[in-house]
Order: sequence, then C-alpha cells, then structure tokens
Amino acid sequence: MSTENDQTGAGRHTLRLADKGMREVRDEEQPTEKAKLPRQFVTFSFFRARPEWRTLDAESRCGAKRELVELVESHKRDLLINSYSIVGLRANADFMLWRIGYSLDPLQEMSARINGSVLGRYLEVTQSFLSMTKRSMYIDKDNPEHVEDRLHIVPGRSKYLFVYPFVKTRNWYTLPVEQRQEMMDEHIRVGSKYRSVKLHTTYSFGLDDQEFVVAFETDYPSDFLDLVQELRETKASSYTLRDTPMYTCHQQPLDACLDALG
Repeated sequence: MSTENDQTGAGRHTLRLADKGMREVRDEEQPTEKAKLPRQFVTFSFFRARPEWRTLDAESRCGAKRELVELVESHKRDLLINSYSIVGLRANADFMLWRIGYSLDPLQEMSARINGSVLGRYLEVTQSFLSMTKRSMYIDKDNPEHVEDRLHIVPGRSKYLFVYPFVKTRNWYTLPVEQRQEMMDEHIRVGSKYRSVKLHTTYSFGLDDQEFVVAFETDYPSDFLDLVQELRETKASSYTLRDTPMYTCHQQPLDACLDALG
C-alpha cells in the first residue's frame, strides 16, 4: 500500500484529505503562511500489563489506575493525547496512547513519569513508533488552488484506529516522478471509494526504523478491510517492503482502557 498522500476518506479537515488525483509541487509553490506552520512530532506507544499486575489487591490497582489517568491528563497542556484499548485484539498489547506535540521534550517527560508511576512498574512498552508531520509533495490536480495541510493532525474522530509502520522498496525511489505519480493516481482512485476511512500519514525517515507510520480512522472496520484488500491489487503495492505489524485499536477513555487490564 502506498502512503505518500492523505486522500482516503470523506470531507476535509485540518489534516486535509484529498480524494482526487494529485500532482507534484515544490515547497516554493506553497503559500508563505503555510511554510511558517510548525510541524508536529507523533508517537504511537503500545503498552502491555505484566501478569503480576492482576495479583495486586483491588484497592492498590484502583489507586494506581487513578494516578496514571491524572498523570496523563496533566500532560494535555502540551500534547494531544488519545487512548485506545487493544485488549482481546492482539496478544502483545493492551492499550495504546497516540500523542502529538511540537517538541520531543514533553513526550519524553511524560514517558519518564509513566515509568515512575505505580502502574508503570507493571507495564511494558511492546511497540512504539516515532514520526513527524510533513507537507505532502502532492496536491489535487482538479483543484490546484487547494493546498494540503499535512503539518497538523486532528486525531480521534472515529471509533477505530488502524496503525502500522510502512517501508517502501529502494526501487520505488529510483522510479521517475511521472511513473510514481501514475501509480499514486491508481491508489487515490481506490481510496476515494472508501469515504468512511480517513488516513493520516506521518514520516519517520531517520527518526525510527520505518519510513512512514500510517493511521486509518473509521467507524466501520469492514470498510478498512475491503480497502486494504483492494489496494493489494494496485501496482504501487508491489513496491511495499514492509507494512507490519498492524494494530487494531478501539478508542476509549483512558480509565476504561485501564479497567480492561483487570
């Protein structure tokens, strides 16, 4: 599945989603005010509770969960934070925190405080993806006045989130721009059929092991399944090197996520 555009889904919001063809543009074509917008750091952190957690008495567990909820809430001054339950959906994670901010410092400070909390002593981070927002190199062919704002994410608008790292083959980057554009146009046409699915693409070049992190939001998991299956048949899919592990995440308040730990 190719990922250089955020065009899957209906409507346009702060992370604008185009559902028609795109053309390559240079940064100097972008309005000056867009160039001044700061980019965001993004993390997807997956946690699993150790078995020892469930051996604690109910009162101790209740206090530890309350402490962690208050800790996370205190960091919402500097970060956008959304929580998702994964209990019963994967064996290696129980919940996930999607965090977005303008600096790495609050992300690290929050992680350090989680480590030092009572519940943090019983948590393992089984997977964590680090990425950044970045202006897309494509805009709508049929609407050249439209400039995609990929620098800001508005998360948490749907019940489900599907997250995975993405790496393309080296051969993809050696193809002429025109050839890549042709394949992306096919990708866009497929994505535009699934208007209930919204895609956020962030970039990890040099920051983490993957090249991209893709996150799809939808209220209808069946639509996402059909989308991924159809995209497997596109030409661009043959240039996918890696797009696993895939995580299915159910948006819930953090206290509900923690209650599901037992």
